[in-house]
Amino acid sequence: MSASPSSARVIGSVVLEVTDVHTYYGNIHALQGVSISVREREIVTLLGSNGAGKSTTLKTISGLLRPRQGTVKLRGETINNVPAHQIVRRGICQSPEGRHVFPRLSVDENLAMGAFIHNDTKQVAIDRERVLDLFPRLRERLRQKAGTLSGGEQQMLAIGRAMMGRPAVLLLDEPSMGLSPLLTDVIFDAIKEINHSGVTVVVVEQNAQLALSIADRGYVMQTGRIVLTDTADALAKNEMVRKAYLGEE
Repeated sequence: MSASPSSARVIGSVVLEVTDVHTYYGNIHALQGVSISVREREIVTLLGSNGAGKSTTLKTISGLLRPRQGTVKLRGETINNVPAHQIVRRGICQSPEGRHVFPRLSVDENLAMGAFIHNDTKQVAIDRERVLDLFPRLRERLRQKAGTLSGGEQQMLAIGRAMMGRPAVLLLDEPSMGLSPLLTDVIFDAIKEINHSGVTVVVVEQNAQLALSIADRGYVMQTGRIVLTDTADALAKNEMVRKAYLGEE
């Protein structure tokens, strides 16, 4: 895999902005003043240990959780109180941790579910072909029940289903979880290809080295707070990051 994103991409203006967000699970203060910004056509990664608040941040952005304080803006418009399905319509789609495909539906039916917000049949067919070109293995399994796919195939399907929503911003939560190194490379090559097609990507990933290898910038989270942000290259060289997340002594 390449060491860094291609310099040929042109990074645009801020498309997604999270400002001083506080999110709770009941009385548990999960996010404590989180602020991040993401520019058009960037890949931004959120790093941190389990329970740091990474997935909660994605769920807050996608409307699955509501912040008690702070704002989430898409292209300058506040979306805090917009229903999750409307946030999808506005251009934010998520591939969740654990994939969560519809196990009793076929691969093709899962992809159709991802396009539920669109009724332009011809464009949906084009979107479907793009996903199948991105993940040729899914083309071989279109009629197969999603629950019978391997973990890697389910991850391909989860990302493909999200892409059927035509995201401007794609949120990926632990895309390499449980995958072999070979399949992990396939998934991350696909993420780079998606990004080079013009889609902004925010990725949560336990494999910090892998995430930083494709990202433009990163944020490090600890116990619900952002404690460090920098370019991916700088984070990969940062002593704290190297010791805490890259497994170096």
